[in-house]
Amino acid sequence: MNVDIRKKVNGRTKISKYIQGQFSEHLGRGIYEGIWVGKHSKISNTNGMRNDVVAALKKINVPVLRWPGGSFADEYHWEDGIGPNDQRRKIVNHSWGGVVEDNSFGTHEYFELCRQLGCDSYVNVNLGSGTIREMSDWIEYMTSSGESTMAQLRAKNGHPAPWKVKFLGLGNEAWLGGGSMRPEYYADVYRRFQTYIPEYNGPIYKIASGPSVDDYHWTDIVMKNTRGYLNGLSLHHYAMTDVWEKKGEAVNFQKDEWGRLLYNARKMDDLIANHLTHMGQYDPNHTTDLIVDEWGTWLKAEKGTNPAFLYQQNTIRDAIVAATTLNIFSKYAEHIKMANIAQMVNVLQAMIITYEDQMVLTPTYYVFDMYKYHQDAILVDAFSNNGEDINYTISMKNNEYIISVCNTSIVEEHNITITFGNSIQSPTYSKWIHSNIMNKHNTFDNPNNIIEEDFNHFTVKDTELFIRSDKMSVITIKIPITA
Repeated sequence: MNVDIRKKVNGRTKISKYIQGQFSEHLGRGIYEGIWVGKHSKISNTNGMRNDVVAALKKINVPVLRWPGGSFADEYHWEDGIGPNDQRRKIVNHSWGGVVEDNSFGTHEYFELCRQLGCDSYVNVNLGSGTIREMSDWIEYMTSSGESTMAQLRAKNGHPAPWKVKFLGLGNEAWLGGGSMRPEYYADVYRRFQTYIPEYNGPIYKIASGPSVDDYHWTDIVMKNTRGYLNGLSLHHYAMTDVWEKKGEAVNFQKDEWGRLLYNARKMDDLIANHLTHMGQYDPNHTTDLIVDEWGTWLKAEKGTNPAFLYQQNTIRDAIVAATTLNIFSKYAEHIKMANIAQMVNVLQAMIITYEDQMVLTPTYYVFDMYKYHQDAILVDAFSNNGEDINYTISMKNNEYIISVCNTSIVEEHNITITFGNSIQSPTYSKWIHSNIMNKHNTFDNPNNIIEEDFNHFTVKDTELFIRSDKMSVITIKIPITA
């Protein structure tokens, strides 16, 4: 593959750092055990948050964290999760397994986690079973610095200063678990709720519940009836090897399943393009962003675990899906403000898996670690196509080119030649993950089966960079920009 970027280096489109956002829902061991162990746990923690998990997540520069759901958001009543832990209401989590939720991780704990990670907040409010007053009181509790009852209650509970809510989602999957609504009805409910969003310490970015996969009718109706009242419209798409009822194995899969999963993941490209076309019919200047706040692989749960906890292993195949998807997001960087992989720890395509005091980084984690250099970089070029093995992102930041290349093939290596406008220097950074075994993964016994390693299968000659991309690999290279 030959890539000539000489005429593409003057772009001004920024790859939003928020497309590398994360998502943590009250689901299985995603928060409890995975992040929150409590202040009195024997597992090393700071204010109840696992130190090992937080340190690993800080390394990948998590830009934003979506919480408390997901489906759980539309059964979550925020007042159950404040005050002394031993006095918080215990509820049944109807969305995920019918287990008892003790609400020990609530608003204060969420913002403490955001503080430790150094990330922005994305709070999903309860539009499905909640009320406008409940939403308004929660926003006041989180963001008001005045003498109101909610601000005083927050101070009483240990946090006098207000927090900052950057993004606010109004409902989740309103067409399903978020209320089984028709788009016409949801649009009216959304308009009503957003009217009463108070903004105490700066503007809040408002996100409407968008379509499932290719439901363009939902996009049409919601955009037609909410234009001028929203900043972003969400989109959910999970990569699967088969229909919903026949999810494939996460580890013990066959060669044909590799191809089917990648084909399904690459559908993200068409979905984004088509939804943007429909959105543009009602918003020709594209003032409303597309927010892909749930994406990733959804495969069979690990044998011996609660299937409702959605715990699945993570192989090199998941890493290839992650890199491919991030390259697709780069391709549409002008219109995608944020994306949130599902989910951060112990659920679906996680960055990290834990068991008691043990922690393992997944292949997907290393993709995010290599791609963090694209956060808020200027897009130079991005490519993904369902008929090609290679996809990539090239960007510029801090006087460097950042080149990330993904080879999705399970059999072939590929050579890539990138031509620059000036003579180039040797890379200052070159890392990769790769595998010769299509289901290779990290375990507690063997946590380093797939890790980031130095990459040296490249040659620099005058204005050209030659890369040999092995099968099943993800590569990132940084090269200084010369005058």
